[in-house]
Amino acid sequence: MDTAALAGRLVNHGSASRYWIAYSGGLDSHVLLHQCARLGQQDGRFCFAAVHVHHGLQAQAENWATHCAEVCAELGVPFRLIRVDAKPQPGQSPEEAARNARYRAFEDLLGEGEALLTAQHADDQAETVLLQLLRGAGLAGLAAMPEAMPLGCGVLLRPLLGRSRDALQQYAINHDLHWVEDPSNQATVYDRNFIRQQIMPLLADRWPSVAETLSRTARHCAEAQGQLDRLADDLLLAACDGAAAASTPSVIHLRQWQ
Repeated sequence: MDTAALAGRLVNHGSASRYWIAYSGGLDSHVLLHQCARLGQQDGRFCFAAVHVHHGLQAQAENWATHCAEVCAELGVPFRLIRVDAKPQPGQSPEEAARNARYRAFEDLLGEGEALLTAQHADDQAETVLLQLLRGAGLAGLAAMPEAMPLGCGVLLRPLLGRSRDALQQYAINHDLHWVEDPSNQATVYDRNFIRQQIMPLLADRWPSVAETLSRTARHCAEAQGQLDRLADDLLLAACDGAAAASTPSVIHLRQWQ
């Protein structure tokens, strides 16, 4: 994705006073950061800053935070570090605890009219669809991750959702980017990693476009869910209008007796 395409994805959801880039230091978020830095230099409409959430769950966490601060300094992107307590509660998975802590921090960070950019891509979307299928999800769940959604006082945007992991990796290689690798990403004890490491490669061998196809399924489900939501809103409005109209004669009748 070139900077013009990125700008198009962002303005498609309205302008924001500031775009925060969720920067973990990994490949995907580094590509997003690099593209946003280039766009910010070319187009004064966009004000970017990066935020790194320090979970404190890995021995390398301090080194990752330092790496992120240094990369942002090189790219001229303002940087903020947020430390959170991501220890799981009884019965809570480490994945869920870290995610919840991260998004609470993002919600607290966003000001009115600001946006948070995250680097989920088409392969992440495909994995999410499979996870939701295995959980027996309905339309809303199979719609997986929306490209835009409210978050705190602002909005969350996923501008790379239509790009593949291979495309992001090629971009990183072409621009000589250096990123950190989280060793927990290789642990197949986590459901998403199991799907990524064991299931998706098998499916891709048989159906090479599986990630794109599952992402398309998510879009179809999102469109269907949106239509149902709009229909429900219309029916509710009609029901309310009908109830109000039906009550009018009674109100007039009662007033005549006052």
